Amino acid sequence: MVLLKQQLLSVEPKPFVKWAGGKRQLMPVIEKHIPADFGAYFEPFLGGGALLFHLLTKNPGLKCNVSDLNSDLVLAYAVIRDRVKELIISLENRAKDYQKNPDSYYYSVRESEPTSHIEKASRLLFLNRTCFNGLYRVNSKGKFNVPLGRYSNPNIVNEENLLSVSHVLQSKRIQINCQDFSSILGLAKKNDFVYFDPPYQPVSKTASFTSYTDRNFSYDDLEMLVDVSEKLGQKGCKVLHSNSKSKQVLDLFSSSKWKVIEIPVNRAINSDSAKRTGHTELLIKNY
Repeated sequence: MVLLKQQLLSVEPKPFVKWAGGKRQLMPVIEKHIPADFGAYFEPFLGGGALLFHLLTKNPGLKCNVSDLNSDLVLAYAVIRDRVKELIISLENRAKDYQKNPDSYYYSVRESEPTSHIEKASRLLFLNRTCFNGLYRVNSKGKFNVPLGRYSNPNIVNEENLLSVSHVLQSKRIQINCQDFSSILGLAKKNDFVYFDPPYQPVSKTASFTSYTDRNFSYDDLEMLVDVSEKLGQKGCKVLHSNSKSKQVLDLFSSSKWKVIEIPVNRAINSDSAKRTGHTELLIKNY
């Protein structure tokens, strides 16, 4: 058992889902803007959790309060934390069935509506690993609607990482909730660090992607987010945002209290590989 724990600790936990706008590749840049000193960590748009896992690797005892409105995603975090071995068995079974007939099995899983927590989490991870570009997208009815990806041998069961993530999430100092970002106002205190990574504002009419849940993240939501951020700043919180370099974002964060940093990024989610490079986005902070 001691040896197993040592093995787990030697494997740095990383996001267990591919998520549009995931920050793992940007971590060397974001790390330069993490406050040198802060209390608890809050992340209300959790997604793949790249920054969460990065911070926990540096400080396993960090107090964290993270959340997302995507209930399937939040459930997956909870299942990995509490019942990871059962989840791995379910994913292994899915991997075997997928290899027999990838096309028909993928679409049968996409149409399925499992009721058990294990199978719900297993379905999300399976679809995420086998769908086109690892894109999580639902329609207005909340139905996952991404087609099958072109993979010869997708890594459906990343057992080593799942065990590592489970281990780090079992800290009693980590809370994972399904709630709206505005809930943070009643929770965060002076000197806490808050990271907002919402669905980005589109930089063009053809670049819009905000469908992580059955409700799009609108300009009105962004206005509310800025208002919440400014109230957090008044409480003495250290607030960091990621967003697109769009006029809407720049205008809303034009106050002198915000520092805006432009950083280069790749867009792995673009279906045209030639259009994945040469982009920039923004880091915005109040400290």
